[in-house]
Amino acid sequence: MDPITVAALYQFAPFADPAALRAPLLQLCAEHGVKGTLLLAGEGVNGTIAGSAAGIAAVVAHVCSLPHCAGLDVKYSTAATMPFARMKVRLKREIVTMGVDGIDPLASVGTYIDPHDWNALISDPDTIVIDTRNDYEVAVGTFAGAIDPQTRSFREFPAWFRRQRDALLGEGRQPRVAMFCTGGIRCEKSTAFLKSEGVDAVYHLKGGILNYLEQVPETESLWQGECFVFDERVAIGHGLKPGSHVLCGPCGRPVDAAGQQSPLYRPGVSCPACHDEASGDAGA
Repeated sequence: MDPITVAALYQFAPFADPAALRAPLLQLCAEHGVKGTLLLAGEGVNGTIAGSAAGIAAVVAHVCSLPHCAGLDVKYSTAATMPFARMKVRLKREIVTMGVDGIDPLASVGTYIDPHDWNALISDPDTIVIDTRNDYEVAVGTFAGAIDPQTRSFREFPAWFRRQRDALLGEGRQPRVAMFCTGGIRCEKSTAFLKSEGVDAVYHLKGGILNYLEQVPETESLWQGECFVFDERVAIGHGLKPGSHVLCGPCGRPVDAAGQQSPLYRPGVSCPACHDEASGDAGA
């Protein structure tokens, strides 16, 4: 049996009528047995889909044919089984929610850094490295020395940066700021946001962690742990191979191999992170 092809894709593009794009996408995905989630907004398209190689190729070709989407950013991986239960195409205000008006990656964005050049940038002591992902994602894996904003959602990132700006940059100091995320889309907005805040030397990992894990050999890698992904694979490692984490059904947190050996881990009931909540002991 052929493996399932998984495609993580996004494109910032000015869609005049995103609602009109929804039905054709749903129909095409249904025809090819493609499942996953695609988000449509006035600023573009974002999502992850899975299916046969031919089915994914058909959907990707369709998205590339949409206005201003010829340069669609797509990262491919595989899964042994279908990682999604159904297909959803949703209309949203933003394809990645930051909640700050006027942030337009098409107008201003950070400098893209190729995965093979990333190690040199983040190893420079004059570079501040920021993981723009959420706390539960960072807990699964991150780059050595990266700052964890400990945010629960990307919407919290702007407020975090504004609170930490002086501590990060220092008065009159202009260090390089390098940021990264899973597939690159959050960094499109986070770098555009920092530039709108007057930070000029802003860089981000082209194609995100997924591109880095695919392109950089494990022997040369500065990545530690696995990369959380938003599907039933839970996490992947170097070479985009399936990782060791599972998802706790009740709380939705990823559980590593050690956590799965804990007596507090009961599949479908609780994990070490939520055991007290599940047992009613929280706050006791």
